Amino acid sequence: MATWIWIVIAVAAVVVVGAAVLGARRARERRVVVQQREEAQELRQDAQQRHRRAKEREELSRELAERAKSERKEADQVAARAAQVDPDRD
Repeated sequence: MATWIWIVIAVAAVVVVGAAVLGARRARERRVVVQQREEAQELRQDAQQRHRRAKEREELSRELAERAKSERKEADQVAARAAQVDPDRD
């Protein structure tokens, strides 16, 4: 065989191997990007759930604080009434 045919075969082999390596690299990068997108989506969902739970807890906290304030007011009124009724009071 002529030398130029061997050179063409070698160049073609290098091109084919290079194309295969480049294709494999791009496929791997695409898989990484897809995995990153999935992870980001999961993190967003987790953040939304945490935000929703925090908001519910804040609302519950406000409600309990209002109830405590109301109960404190009633207790103060009962204590004032007890002070008025107490015969031992000076």
